[in-house]
Amino acid sequence: MADPFEVRMRFTSLLHHLNASTASALKTASYAAKHAEYSDDLHSCIIEQLERNSMNNRANIMYFLPALCDVAREKGEVSYGRMMERDILRIVDAVAPDDGSGAANVKVVRKVLAVLEGKGFLQKQTVLELEECIIGRDLSAGGPVSPPQPNGMAMDGAGSGEALQSTLRSTPQSVARDAYSVTAAPVVRLDKRQIEQRIEEDRERHKRAREGIWAVLQESGSLRDDVEFERVWEATGEVDEDDAVLASEERAERVVALDCEAV
Repeated sequence: MADPFEVRMRFTSLLHHLNASTASALKTASYAAKHAEYSDDLHSCIIEQLERNSMNNRANIMYFLPALCDVAREKGEVSYGRMMERDILRIVDAVAPDDGSGAANVKVVRKVLAVLEGKGFLQKQTVLELEECIIGRDLSAGGPVSPPQPNGMAMDGAGSGEALQSTLRSTPQSVARDAYSVTAAPVVRLDKRQIEQRIEEDRERHKRAREGIWAVLQESGSLRDDVEFERVWEATGEVDEDDAVLASEERAERVVALDCEAV
């Protein structure tokens, strides 16, 4: 049996070095499934890394969760999926906090939640409730600005001091400055390296999504059952006179093109 501390440190290192590649996610997921006897400890590693690491790494770990649940389910291990479902609100809050610092990860959260729901790891109602929680987190934080009070309005008690301050700050420049200070969201500055890394990782994920966009699930192992052909056949409407004319025109164009190539 492996040493628990060594397993934890190795898994933490794998989480820290996650990237957008499928191989990286599968390697980390396989390691977690191999040491499923420490699932509670390894799950706590995931939570810790989500709450401590950079925005890019949090996004990579969020994308890693479906792979972990898939690999664990294939090996008959359900603990990771259950713990993920139990702590999903904490996970979402760590990846896309409501203070505006994780605004760029809100789309990541929505995509992963949809994947987890589609694979049966999360219930539809849970996803809907989480969607309500993250509404507006990708926008600038800040409350509404109260309209300025007229200078001549009578105020008593503690309000008189506020009225005096409002009078002293009644210039257009000061009003604009005060309004900006109320509505401005906390600025999250990323260095150039982090920005370039995020762009490359998003490009890699988009490329992987395009690779499987035309994939058709072949349920039967027989080549006689062509699922792709049947789908196209069902989507094709009845052939009419216009289709015959179009086919004739295309045939004539192909004949002309072949004649030009032969010359």
